[in-house]
Amino acid sequence: MRARCICGAVTVTLGDKPAYINDCNCTLCRKSGAAWGYLPGAAVTIEGDTQGVTRDDMESPAVEVHFCPRCGATTHWALTQAYTADYPQADQVGVNMKLFDPATLTGIELRFPDGLGWNGEDAPRPRRDAITIGAGFSW
Repeated sequence: MRARCICGAVTVTLGDKPAYINDCNCTLCRKSGAAWGYLPGAAVTIEGDTQGVTRDDMESPAVEVHFCPRCGATTHWALTQAYTADYPQADQVGVNMKLFDPATLTGIELRFPDGLGWNGEDAPRPRRDAITIGAGFSW
């Protein structure tokens, strides 16, 4: 699977489809305009320059969100060095699946976690039932 940002300066290539996509309503996800597919780092190739930002409101943020500095499209997130220092076995990249043609997402489960209401400890509860992306799907 391959996608590009709005201006085409950044290309995201996936070695496989993610098992599911999270369309979360937390502040980070909502403001970045992303729905995340999760894959091991080796399954994701990012070509082109991106700029990263971490949350200032967290003492030790786990992820750095990347975007194209030319058009501003969110492309992916990567685990921060602080997080991987604490969890060296962690190997995950979140990819903004809204970059991809919806027709390529057929068959992937779309989940709706309530990140805004999440307590930070237990798994977030769903805002609504998950769906399987089918023909004619659009964001």
